[in-house]
This record gives sequence, C-alpha cells and structure tokens, in this order.
Amino acid sequence: MINILTKGSALMIGQKLKYLRQREKLTQGELAEKLNISRGTYAHYELGKRNPDYETLNKIANFYNVSTDFILGRSYAESSEVKDAFDPLEELKQYLIDNNMQDMDLSFYDLNSWKDLTREDIEEIKNHFEWVREKAKKRKDD
Repeated sequence: MINILTKGSALMIGQKLKYLRQREKLTQGELAEKLNISRGTYAHYELGKRNPDYETLNKIANFYNVSTDFILGRSYAESSEVKDAFDPLEELKQYLIDNNMQDMDLSFYDLNSWKDLTREDIEEIKNHFEWVREKAKKRKDD
C-alpha cells in the first residue's frame, strides 16, 4: 500500500486531532473508546507516527462534525456546510420543545454554567431524560 501522506502532513493531522479532542474536553482514551480503537493507536495519530485509515478518518470527522478535508489540512473551514457555532443552551431548549417539555421550570439551575457543555454532555442529558421517562413508564405499567 502506498502512503500518500508525508511525515509533515502526519504531524499536521496529529495537531488537528489533538485540537479537536481537547476542544471537546476528551482524553485520548475516551476518544479511542468511542472510535473503537486502542488508546495507543490514537496517541500515534496525534504524535504523527501513524495516519488513520480512511474508515477511521471518516469516523473521526463524523464524531466532531467536521470535514475530512479540515482534518487533512486541505481546508480551513471545519465543514463544507455553513454551520452555526454549537450552543448547548439552544440545543437543550430545542430538545425540550421537541419533547413537549418547553414549560419545564429550570429556574433553579444556574444555566450560565451550562454554556460550557459539549455535544457529548448534551447527549448524556438527553439519554438521562429518556432513562427517567422509561423508568416512569415501567413504574406506571407495573
């Protein structure tokens, strides 16, 4: 197999991967688990010692919602689509509306502290809501 990526490009890819991972406040181990690869393999990507294969590169791009071109350094734009910056409060608000919970009183929370939540954090909150909903349904059915 011919590797078209040079050592210099591998280092650049590694820097992008590290930037994206740290932006989402993940450890190498956490991200490797989500990608179903070893932490050591992922660490080699960040260090520029290895390049991700095509499938892994796509998994990484999909996870971060960026283009593979951004990771490979062929584009400065993170996505080929125009997208707004992630706003966790707007994401939660939309989830509450979508699930007919828009009248829920959240005034006892310091919502400003929620502005630092990542996409993964929001997904955990949604999963928790689903878990509570299923638990209540089961209790009602028993």
